[in-house]
Amino acid sequence: MPEKTAKTAAKASAAKTTLAKDSVAKAAPAKAAAAPKAATKTAIPAAAAPVAKPAVAAKSAAPVAAAPRVEEKKLPTQRQGFKTNEFVVYPAHGVGQILAIEEQEIAGAKLELFVINFIKDKMTLRVPTAKVANVGMRKLSDPALVKKALETLKGRARVKRTMWSRRAQEYEAKINSGDIVAIAEVVRDLYRSESQPEQSYSERQLYEAALDRLSREIAVVQHSTETEAVKEIETQLAKSPRRGAKTEADAVAEGDAEGEGDDIDGDDTAVADEAA
Repeated sequence: MPEKTAKTAAKASAAKTTLAKDSVAKAAPAKAAAAPKAATKTAIPAAAAPVAKPAVAAKSAAPVAAAPRVEEKKLPTQRQGFKTNEFVVYPAHGVGQILAIEEQEIAGAKLELFVINFIKDKMTLRVPTAKVANVGMRKLSDPALVKKALETLKGRARVKRTMWSRRAQEYEAKINSGDIVAIAEVVRDLYRSESQPEQSYSERQLYEAALDRLSREIAVVQHSTETEAVKEIETQLAKSPRRGAKTEADAVAEGDAEGEGDDIDGDDTAVADEAA
């Protein structure tokens, strides 16, 4: 009996050992099988991340690819014999510089315009390219014509014996003509030296307007400053024949400036009598 009991106990312990080994062996493949699943789950986001980036890049690159389709129209640089960056003379405003030639649509019609800048006046003017001849726009005077204008300043002043209002209109027309020699004539006729009577306010205004137009063009042509051009003009004026402190022409000019009419025949008779 003791021997049977011992054998039965040995068989029971052996069975327990076998069951334990089987449970360990089953547990090991289960863990091994679980590990790949976990690895697969964690690997999915890493594999998906690179796929999403090219899609975003493609969307942002679409507008950049479309930009070259817009074609920019090149603006012209020359029209009617005038080109950009060139200095010109616009009769009503004097010397200006062409900044550009642009196109604008006005009342359904397309127009080409010169964009002219007048630096001293701080003004920009747009002139239709087809109208430059009508408005009298011209190129700068050549050196020979500038020399002629300077020679004009040395001549004797020619003051007409008419009412000042009429003479003022004639002076203003010469200034706005754009003719450099005509402008020089206005400067010469309205110039007053220290020994001569002072100018009236209206005379002074016209004189300064003519002097400004003349000095600007001379400065650009001779590549000098306006101050230097004014000094050269005044030097030429100083060479002109001086009129007396109170000549007949000055007396008539003073009377006309004040709006008084003069009897020219009576003045001439009086002068003849005094000479006799």
